[in-house]
Amino acid sequence: MKAIVTVVGEDKKGIIAKVSNVLYENDVNIVDISQTIMQNMFTMIMMVEFKSANVSVQQITEKLNVIAEEMGLSIHVQREEIFTSMHRI
Repeated sequence: MKAIVTVVGEDKKGIIAKVSNVLYENDVNIVDISQTIMQNMFTMIMMVEFKSANVSVQQITEKLNVIAEEMGLSIHVQREEIFTSMHRI
């Protein structure tokens, strides 16, 4: 199963490292990633795969919420099919 992880917030050191480390520790594979900084605002979208993960989407969301609160970010995780249907025109 694939999911989309979005991260938005004020740019600061360590965002990518902390988010990707949580995914790595839980065997969630990063399939694709795009990130940019727009006027000091950090934005990142990742497609991740839970193929051999030892956590559910809900559990990884809870773990990423800890980082979001700690770093003042907005982090959302959605299953790929939900994300796709929400953004279909």
